[in-house]
Amino acid sequence: MPHKPGRTFPRHLHLVAVCAAAALAVSACSLGGGSNKSASTDQNAITVDLPNYPATFDPGLQYDTSSYTVYRNIFDQLLRRDPTSHEVVPGVADSWKQTDPTTWTFTIHNGIKFSNGEALTADDVAFSINRILDKNFNSPQFANFSTISSATASGNTLTVATHTASPTLLSYLTTLSVVPKDYVGKVGNDSFNAKPIGSGPYLLASQTAGSTAVLTANPHYWKAKPQVGKVTFRAVPNVATRVADLKSGRADLVTGLTPDTAKELSGDNKTQVLSSPTERVAYLAFNTMGDTPTKNVKVRQAIAYAIDYNSIISNLLGGFGKPVKTVLTPLSFGYPDNVAGYSYDPDKAKALLAASGVKSPELVFPSSPSYNPQLIQAIQANLEAVGFKVSISNTDQATYLKKVQSPKHDWGSVRFGRWSCSCLDADGTIYPLFHTGTIWSSFTDQTFDTAVEQARGTTDEAARTAAYTQAFDVIQAQVPGIGLYQDYAIYGAAADITWQPDAQENFFVADVRLGG
Repeated sequence: MPHKPGRTFPRHLHLVAVCAAAALAVSACSLGGGSNKSASTDQNAITVDLPNYPATFDPGLQYDTSSYTVYRNIFDQLLRRDPTSHEVVPGVADSWKQTDPTTWTFTIHNGIKFSNGEALTADDVAFSINRILDKNFNSPQFANFSTISSATASGNTLTVATHTASPTLLSYLTTLSVVPKDYVGKVGNDSFNAKPIGSGPYLLASQTAGSTAVLTANPHYWKAKPQVGKVTFRAVPNVATRVADLKSGRADLVTGLTPDTAKELSGDNKTQVLSSPTERVAYLAFNTMGDTPTKNVKVRQAIAYAIDYNSIISNLLGGFGKPVKTVLTPLSFGYPDNVAGYSYDPDKAKALLAASGVKSPELVFPSSPSYNPQLIQAIQANLEAVGFKVSISNTDQATYLKKVQSPKHDWGSVRFGRWSCSCLDADGTIYPLFHTGTIWSSFTDQTFDTAVEQARGTTDEAARTAAYTQAFDVIQAQVPGIGLYQDYAIYGAAADITWQPDAQENFFVADVRLGG
């Protein structure tokens, strides 16, 4: 989007101790003399409003957006992705090569230091991987790295061995944050989470639990000094409050905007909307294994034809979304160009529902406040228009996740999700969502399982494409889920900030430029 003229108010450093409580509830906080702006004129400090406070600062312990938006600025990744080409590029690894189908070696850059002054070595990288693979550590990222059988270090060389040929290894390693082995071993996991030490461009200077986290420039950083010297992340759950903060100058950048709130910023020459199509797919998943009408494939097909996809994208998303043919986006390897997909056809939905033999079908639709209630209600209306009765069951996010991950498959009938693996590969989406026995799957099909297992066990792209073609044919026919749209990440920023969102929804503060 074109860059807009600079704003008239000075860059600021917020008095977070005064405003912490108010930031969670209201958009204004008096900072002396009734002004809602700080008196500071520090041109190198910014404030970022997030929907949630980071669940953790330990990169091995959580993988939610509000957490990694912060901690990826404290730690370096082994590899990175070019935000434009999406190609894997060096991180702390200068180079890498595959020495045989199941072995990779990485040359770790010499001269990198953690923020406590200690050197980063290949041993720290190996430790970071093995820590996630330790089942006692209980990392939510275990599945991403489970193809790895061992990670060892010798000098500045990291050797990673995999159980089978792994086509997605490099993709997942772009998300690996490197932690210091000696420091973690010395202080333990809890203390490390409270006082993280990394080699990234910033260090955690202070935090107010549930409210604010302040990062300042790492004096030992091994690359060019970032322009932003300090960033204050604030938890501001209400999206309207985040927008008000941006418009008033209390925030310089806000994340997690909705299309409606993005519209509020149009025409404001002090702000801008930054957005990017992402690899994240919005979808509906169906319970095919519980005691629910969605056990019947014709019921699932009826639901797929009942959804007004274009209306959702144009009316509810304001164009911040693109159609998809399945539960994947075109940015990911394996996306099936030739699959038919499903389109809005309420008459066909009614006919399929009648043919299913299910009388007066009642669907339980679990959800949480984390999802757009207007979208959930629109889906409910679409389904009820063709003959379903739909009961939306709202709980907090933690309860919702526990419910839909139940091995008893008693969570309901249909659920909404927005899935991203940060890997740009079908393996990271359809394997965890639909493979038999994963915590997200309420579906089982041997043909599908075999296909996705074959695709993740070879580096031959033609063979992988053929396997995914078969897997997506199963999804089309058996309908364990349907893709709704390719999600956009939407941010609001002050007009004098230059920053480009990417498909993986990264936010690297070192990439932010100030002053227009």
